[in-house]
Amino acid sequence: MKRILIVDDAATVRLFHRTILEEGGYFVDEAINGIEALEKALVNPYDLYLVDVNMPKLDGYAFVRELRSHPMLPQAPAVMVSTEAKTSDQNKAWEAGANLYIIKPAKPEVLLRHVRLLLGEVGI
Repeated sequence: MKRILIVDDAATVRLFHRTILEEGGYFVDEAINGIEALEKALVNPYDLYLVDVNMPKLDGYAFVRELRSHPMLPQAPAVMVSTEAKTSDQNKAWEAGANLYIIKPAKPEVLLRHVRLLLGEVGI
């Protein structure tokens, strides 16, 4: 079973995404900020990261940059999910190393389709 880490400081958003992903057949874990996410990833890396942009302590951009530069972590896909809809926000995500940028609220079928594509479970 593929493992996904949801990184978001909002409990309601984590629950929303967890429900979608668990119903999609994934094992889901949660972190409330980028620091906790890095700690969890170093202990047991995940197959995909679903990351909010705006979080305390370490935001989503910084988390993805750390994820991409850390020699102990495999290069798993990172999906950034945010209410920030400007092109500049998306560009910051790409520059940090994100694989995909989704505007909240993500439709369940769209989120699952993108996750399956990034995990190589379905074709385009």
